[in-house]
Amino acid sequence: MNRRTLWLLGALLVVVLGALSVYLYLKATPYQELVDHGPSPAAQANPYLAAEMFLRERGLTVNHAETLAELADIDPHGHTLLLFGERSRMSPRQADQVLNWARAGGRLVFVAESLWDEKAQQSNDLLLDRVQLHQSLSHDLKDPPKDLEKDRYPNLTKLYLEDEDAPAYAGFNTFFHLDDPKNLAQAWANSAKATHMMQLAYGLGTITVVTDAELWKTSDIGQYDNAWLLWYLTADTDITLIFNTEHDGLWALLWRYFPQAIVALFALIALWLWQAALRHGPVQAPTPSGRRQLQEHLRASADFLLRHNGQHALLQALQQDVLRRARRRHPGFDQLNVAEQWLVLSRLTRQPTRAISQALSPRANQRLSSAEFTRQVAHLQTLRNAL
Repeated sequence: MNRRTLWLLGALLVVVLGALSVYLYLKATPYQELVDHGPSPAAQANPYLAAEMFLRERGLTVNHAETLAELADIDPHGHTLLLFGERSRMSPRQADQVLNWARAGGRLVFVAESLWDEKAQQSNDLLLDRVQLHQSLSHDLKDPPKDLEKDRYPNLTKLYLEDEDAPAYAGFNTFFHLDDPKNLAQAWANSAKATHMMQLAYGLGTITVVTDAELWKTSDIGQYDNAWLLWYLTADTDITLIFNTEHDGLWALLWRYFPQAIVALFALIALWLWQAALRHGPVQAPTPSGRRQLQEHLRASADFLLRHNGQHALLQALQQDVLRRARRRHPGFDQLNVAEQWLVLSRLTRQPTRAISQALSPRANQRLSSAEFTRQVAHLQTLRNAL
């Protein structure tokens, strides 16, 4: 192949590639595709991240607190504490600290955690008990009167404000209900059947109790007026949010960051125990293989008792064991006469009274044959096993 042919093939290849590129350019249609990678690590770690962003967009300052110990450094005036974390380990001293902070002028919003126990006259929620509000289940309440106007949204909580024609709607969980037996609440919000938010004055501050805070999590805050309600409760204040008070203990942290060291430590302890348990005396000689079997020991013991105590002592011991078990199964067995006792034994063992009478009747002091003795023992064992 000469040089001219190579140039022609090269030119033809360039023309074909150019024509193909123009064709693809004219036929190709650009498009955009949105790939959802799921929640960010920050959203996974903070279920109230969307709520914080919403409040910050309205000019409010939102901070986090890991423990209630930081409350001593927070000025209660112009400040709201959102206590959404689990409080089962809250001490009475911590409850007093939170309530004193609210009494000094702070706004406190917390979730009622426990149901009111009528017998104990308390719940396991220290804050709820000290503000004298009770929480119960909504299905324990009476149904509203049927003659009232039918509620269009019975499962939504409605908050009515002055100078407003329509209420605000919030998506509280309708499974719980708040009760105010002392008539301390100054504002509240209800669904068709239950109350899910109460607000009362507390010293110079205010306390708002809600049945749940799920409506302010990232998945639900965009529904209804949930976001607006959170802004309404915290308006014109700085905000401190406590939602995660459960932290890993020392052993959990050690296992997370130093698992190899912990495994080595336990291995050393196991080796030390094994070494300490070794005996330093002479090695015990193996047991001779000619020793008797367990069955032989049992047979020898039975022959010994039979030779020294006789048949009647063995039968009497079995009879006493049957009567002792009958006393445990049937209270008042000893107060019955013999015939009634046999009837009770017949009912308990499902054996005929004739067999029971033969087994329990006293025998004359005469030696029984091997067959008769074996049959008598079998009857008594049957009665004893049935009891």
